[in-house]
Amino acid sequence: MSLPPLPAQTVHLPFEAGPHRMAMGLIAQPPDALVELDDQYRPELAERRHLLEHQRAEVFACLPEAEAASAEVLARLADLLPVRFPDWFHRNGARLENLLTGETWNLSDPGLHPLDLAGRLAQEDWCLLQLTPETPVLAAANLCFPSRWKLWDKIGHPLAVVHGPVPLYAEKLARPVDRFMAQVKPGKLVQRLNWGLIDDPALFQPIRRLRDEADAAFTPDNVAGRIYLRVERQTLSLLPASNFVLFGIRVHVYPLSRIAAAPELAGRLASAVRELPAELQRYKALAGYRDAALAYLDRQAAA
Repeated sequence: MSLPPLPAQTVHLPFEAGPHRMAMGLIAQPPDALVELDDQYRPELAERRHLLEHQRAEVFACLPEAEAASAEVLARLADLLPVRFPDWFHRNGARLENLLTGETWNLSDPGLHPLDLAGRLAQEDWCLLQLTPETPVLAAANLCFPSRWKLWDKIGHPLAVVHGPVPLYAEKLARPVDRFMAQVKPGKLVQRLNWGLIDDPALFQPIRRLRDEADAAFTPDNVAGRIYLRVERQTLSLLPASNFVLFGIRVHVYPLSRIAAAPELAGRLASAVRELPAELQRYKALAGYRDAALAYLDRQAAA
């Protein structure tokens, strides 16, 4: 059976010209926008399967208190996918058929942990945040595509600790984030976008790299093919039965040349990079290629 083609990958452009603002940047979304599905689905799902089967300790963790919430995540996806994407997912009672991968799952007994299976159905990573009287705690995750952080360093810790290395988080975001988590309502979905420039297109990147000096190997003439814009589409929603917050992360990686092909976008990105506070530039490991990327972006903006 020939399936309809998948939609093209969405290009998210979260950067803005002008002074940098450290803010949550939440935007309300329809509840069924929990999942993005695009033409990167098959290769990304194949990589997710490989990681879950061969590097499981690095990409999966679930504390006992998150078991019920994990089952709720799977139930939510099993309800959503066949309704929103009927060309590619079919549901018959407890049986869920994924026409894109040729897999059929018995939801009553899938043979996998429910959060594991949730990570084999969608392109998103899934994190479960337990709402405690003090602060949300990272209690479980299917995290195949981390942006330079290690799951086992963070599991079981409050969000303030999880985000500890992020400059300005404690001062600017910790309280608003905790306050939002405590007030999130059932049936609501919000989205935020996070971005950075990286020199590696790999989706699985658990190792943080710090650079303090420019790397002469990057030049304005070669940086277009060696630097990438990495964007995380992050979603937050409440799982009402378990009272956990579901944090979804869909990672997109675009060649810098794709973004800079439009002069207006090249100029906007150059301004956003220049306006990043010094501590954020170091956190994002920009030093090695910052100057080369800015020279290239300025040239494209003037084209």
